[in-house]
Amino acid sequence: MADIQYPPARPLSVGEVLDLCVRIYRRTLVKCLVLAGLAVLAGQLPNIYNLAHGRYLVKGMTAFRDPVYDLMYVLAILLSTVLYGSVLLRQHALITGQPQGGELRAALRRVPAWIALLLLCGLGFGLPFALLSAVLHSVVFATLCLVVAVTYFGIAFSCAWPLLFVKGAGPLQSLERSWQLTRGSFWRLTGLYTVAVLILCAVGLVFGVVSVSLGVIIGHGDVLLAGSTASLLAVAGGALLAPFYTGLALAALGDLRVRREGADLEQRIAATA
Repeated sequence: MADIQYPPARPLSVGEVLDLCVRIYRRTLVKCLVLAGLAVLAGQLPNIYNLAHGRYLVKGMTAFRDPVYDLMYVLAILLSTVLYGSVLLRQHALITGQPQGGELRAALRRVPAWIALLLLCGLGFGLPFALLSAVLHSVVFATLCLVVAVTYFGIAFSCAWPLLFVKGAGPLQSLERSWQLTRGSFWRLTGLYTVAVLILCAVGLVFGVVSVSLGVIIGHGDVLLAGSTASLLAVAGGALLAPFYTGLALAALGDLRVRREGADLEQRIAATA
């Protein structure tokens, strides 16, 4: 049974949204750990391919000349999307008391809609950038405008991907609903995501230091063994952190639904029915 009230019963402060995120994370970590680990590992497919061919990770960009690397890169994106979507769906099932199972199939069915969502966002930002660069004759100023636009619209559409996976909304519907939900909450969400990023950076830094240190200790001067050990530990750390990202998406979405759509009223009506 779910032991977390979701959506919450009332609008939450930034601190309370983060607290809800942590509670979702703690409640779902164990049951999502395998999927999260596979998601992180899938994202490393291009780097694994590079290492298997004796290339250093920092030189990975040169491997775009290799069609197999390109294939690994695309495959990594698709697999990561399916697996992160599966984590999101499992977390949502766990905190709402819904039956578990079939998350991979459900996430896989949503991939075409997710690709369409990415294309819409790419066109929405890419075309204006190209036009600004041509009109202003300044790539630097156009880039600055793009950064501002990406920041604003990135937050405005930040709920689109959880809506697409959890609610099964289409690409345009996800963007529209995200815009409606986040309207008037730009600075709240900016503060929320900023604090969350700082927390993740701090924890990631600790994981990084521990991974490198253990890699050096275990490697005993063997650079390859030390690097491999550190990489494995980094993947493990990423698997532990991955459910936090998806938990944050669910927590933010739940709070915004209460604020804009009265999800708390729906919940109370369902509870008394």
